[in-house]
Amino acid sequence: MTTATEQELITQVVLDYYEGWFDADPGRMERAVHRDLVKRQAGERLGVTTAERMVELAREGAGRADAADRRLDVEVEDVYGDIANVTVRAAPYYEYLHLVRARDGWKIANVLYQTR
Repeated sequence: MTTATEQELITQVVLDYYEGWFDADPGRMERAVHRDLVKRQAGERLGVTTAERMVELAREGAGRADAADRRLDVEVEDVYGDIANVTVRAAPYYEYLHLVRARDGWKIANVLYQTR
């Protein structure tokens, strides 16, 4: 039996985040994001979207409109101890993700994104 590499584990978290969004699956979204998530959109007013709100939006199906083109380019750029930096190039969004290793695995802690 082989164990997943850190990059594979991190990539799976990113897939849970995106596919949870696209498929209106709040369980996958909740599994992917840290309870203290801060998500911000680039621009004059950054705003904040929380983990609770992301799970709620997934439950409501807000991401289904983005699911027409599900191509994802996930680049795990750096992993150091319990932190990781990932860039995701998707049809609807360009995102920088910071992940942290928690007791129950890797979680997305910070997101800075821009719509495409």
